Amino acid sequence: MLRVCGLSLRYPNGKVALSDFELTVAAGELVVVLGGNGSGKTTLLRCITRTLKPCAGEIWLADTDLCPLEGERLRRARLPLAMISQHASLVRRSTVLTNVAMGALGRHFTLRTALGGLPSAELAASRGHLAEVGLADLAEQRAGTLSGGQAQRVAIARSLAQQPRVLLADEPVASLDPEAAEDIMRLLQRLARSERLAVLCVLHQVELAYTYADRVVGIRDGRIAFDLPCNQVSREAVHRLYIHEAA
Repeated sequence: MLRVCGLSLRYPNGKVALSDFELTVAAGELVVVLGGNGSGKTTLLRCITRTLKPCAGEIWLADTDLCPLEGERLRRARLPLAMISQHASLVRRSTVLTNVAMGALGRHFTLRTALGGLPSAELAASRGHLAEVGLADLAEQRAGTLSGGQAQRVAIARSLAQQPRVLLADEPVASLDPEAAEDIMRLLQRLARSERLAVLCVLHQVELAYTYADRVVGIRDGRIAFDLPCNQVSREAVHRLYIHEAA
């Protein structure tokens, strides 16, 4: 469902951020990316979303290469791609339901949606997405009253409202306590299976990767150090990803 081929990015100052990067994430699969600070993890996700434009390579979302696209063609091609980050970035004064429904705005282009309105069918679907993440009873609550774990669940529900086939998660549990972090990773794992989503998740928490990932990709200095099924990743291999950071 997601295929990255020969992806490279060099910054204007000459620093290589990614070099000839190869990655595939299949439908129903949860792939975790590990690596030290500055290794290229977040840069990879920003290239996949085309927030950054790679210098070379291909980014295939189903049967469409995003790399050569611009403007409206790129916007439409990215519709099956959703992303959640460390911070849920909810509109705190709006209700939980309204925040979730905002995920559907990319499919609607009318004066009504520009003013904040959505078809009733989208609102009903958003309630269903809240039920999927276990927060159906909080639909009318203001988003600013939520705990960190609840807010991240709402952000995931909002991503589901986009009707994605690929879900990117950039350190989604970094600001959560251990119990809430486990809950979010269980949820991402379940959605990969039940919704047949291709989930690519950047983490710093190694133990969560071992517990929930189907595959683990290690990055060091913008290059793949390993790409293996979770049960084949040694502790030593993971440790080597972080040695240069501590030096």
